[in-house]
Amino acid sequence: MTTAITWDDGAGREGRGAVRLLDQTLLPGTVQVDDVDTVDALVDAIARLAVRGAPALGVAGAFGVVVAMDEAAREGWDDAALTAAVDRVRHARPTAVNLAWGVDRVRPLMARGRDAVLAAAREVAADDEAANHELARLAADWLLERIDRPRLRVLTHCNAGALATAGWGTALGVVRELHARGRLELVHADETRPLLQGSRLTAYELAEDGIPHVVQVDSAAPGAILRGLVDCAVVGADRVAANGDVANKVGTVGVALACREAGIPFLVAAPWSTVDVDTPDGDAIEIEERPDAEVLVVGGVRVAPEGSRAFNPAFDVTPARLVDAVATERGVLEPRVGRVPAAVGG
Repeated sequence: MTTAITWDDGAGREGRGAVRLLDQTLLPGTVQVDDVDTVDALVDAIARLAVRGAPALGVAGAFGVVVAMDEAAREGWDDAALTAAVDRVRHARPTAVNLAWGVDRVRPLMARGRDAVLAAAREVAADDEAANHELARLAADWLLERIDRPRLRVLTHCNAGALATAGWGTALGVVRELHARGRLELVHADETRPLLQGSRLTAYELAEDGIPHVVQVDSAAPGAILRGLVDCAVVGADRVAANGDVANKVGTVGVALACREAGIPFLVAAPWSTVDVDTPDGDAIEIEERPDAEVLVVGGVRVAPEGSRAFNPAFDVTPARLVDAVATERGVLEPRVGRVPAAVGG
């Protein structure tokens, strides 16, 4: 299985180690692994989506504190400069709560030294993979109890697989669990405009695992749902608010609306680290706006008139009333009927 982010002790300057990232902007055509040992390079990788997906960003945030500490030691930064560098990592992308969570998880250990921070960051990665396996198991059980078919047809949007996590995946972790049980028929993978994380990344992972799938344009998803071609939708999340509202890749809310109309389950798969009980609802989630060129330029060719501008939000918010379930490693919440993160707590 492809690994999106790890720590390599032997890489980096002076052999002190580096974050090893699979550059996801180049997939599926080119598999390139980069060793990142400066804060500038890590922030750039996060901003341009070389590393992406909420859980993977949490791991990047944790390892990023180690990168900042190593760079501070090399360059002779004072405490203020180191603090500013860690803050840059923490705020590199605003919507996914896991990035800040990963930084905050290890930051209190900085006073104990670099090795303590690195050990905690490695624990963040290990915990994420374990959480993905458990939430996938719980989500598969939840779906199979409610859908009376021998094998399920699952629609997913964007990429929430091993490439978006420390391993296994959230939404694609559920798909992998169903496939392992012999209970999966087909995956409908939305292409996910404008950067095609579905066709480039989700399809890449599904093909790598030999899982039957089709790639469809985003606008085909509601029609496929209403025609009865899928049995459920399973997506990831970048933030789950206290009331159960869910921020995920733009286009998710249209999938949820179609599922509600068709009467099929809309399930969100996310580790508990993606749940933000300090954010009351979706209105409080900052939605990242990305550059016009991502929409207006395709393969280096402009596809809109020179005077046109783009509206390019990276995410949208699906209201809790449209979310049948949020599967976490701690259990399955059901926001539509009032079982929301704030009620579960902890």
